Amino acid sequence: MVAPRQGAAAAVPLSNKDQREIQDIPRKLRTADAKLVGPDGKTQVLPSKLYSFLCTLLADLKAGHSVTILQINRDFTTVEASKMLGVSQQFLSGLLEKQKIPYHMVGTHLRLYARDILAYKAKLDTVRRKTFDDLAGAECGQGIDMVPADLNSGQMRQV
Repeated sequence: MVAPRQGAAAAVPLSNKDQREIQDIPRKLRTADAKLVGPDGKTQVLPSKLYSFLCTLLADLKAGHSVTILQINRDFTTVEASKMLGVSQQFLSGLLEKQKIPYHMVGTHLRLYARDILAYKAKLDTVRRKTFDDLAGAECGQGIDMVPADLNSGQMRQV
């Protein structure tokens, strides 16, 4: 017979009913309606899609990812759009002139919808990623056989 550890709690036997209820908890959690409880105690049932979205949002935040929520039809100024894209206003103006990103006028001012900015950003990110992958692949495939002889001279030497 093994003596219980010092300070360890003694095992409490569970009835068959208690064991079944414990084993049933995961199923109940999966099938139960999610509820939002306000500070006043008022509860509101959440639609399953909203609950799923909130779980994903919380997981992203817990993982340290940045999260931005915005309406897809929100108007942005050219200043705001250029900041979102990480480009200068002049570069953005060129994109608009070339009709690379849709825009509309509000009075005399250009406005861009969030959906159009994000669609262009996704396309730009894809092109950047492919270019980077191609460069990395070319570098790995060729190997490095030349290195700078002297960082200041600009001359190369073979290794």
